[in-house]
Amino acid sequence: MKMLLHICCAPCSTATIEAWRLEAVELTGVFFNPNIHPFAEHERRHETLLAYAGSIGLPLIGEPLYDITGWLRQVNGQEKKGARCRICISQRLRHTAELAAAANLEAFSTTLLISPWQEHEIIREEGERAAADFGVQFRYRDLRPEYRRSTELSRQAELYRQKYCGCIYSEAEAAETR
Repeated sequence: MKMLLHICCAPCSTATIEAWRLEAVELTGVFFNPNIHPFAEHERRHETLLAYAGSIGLPLIGEPLYDITGWLRQVNGQEKKGARCRICISQRLRHTAELAAAANLEAFSTTLLISPWQEHEIIREEGERAAADFGVQFRYRDLRPEYRRSTELSRQAELYRQKYCGCIYSEAEAAETR
């Protein structure tokens, strides 16, 4: 099976890629995260992924498209974390599904599925909605048990590891808990 993998960051991609490749899935990656703030953080995550993807032979498609202003317009007024996350997840998965369909790939998925902090039900719902809209399969797999493995692999590869999900809200929440 040929699948497009939405990649939020290189560390989350490590064990995710390993897991899908063990199932003989032929992967292509895409870095599309217009929510990441600030711009320097977006660029650092993208550059880290470019280096890592090159080292493991993972082809990447699409442009990184930094659009924090557009993203903020979409989530404006969403006070609850779940509502903001749904908008953000939907945007990223719809873009991934559209790219997968355009590239004639059979399916798509996301590295967000490895994070113990992500809302899996929202990911599944938005992935299935995007799949229906673009005519490609969404592959859901609960990869949270592989999170420790991703941490181990990213440290071995000396990848930049961020301290928050990416958006300005998660950055503030992470700062509050530190």
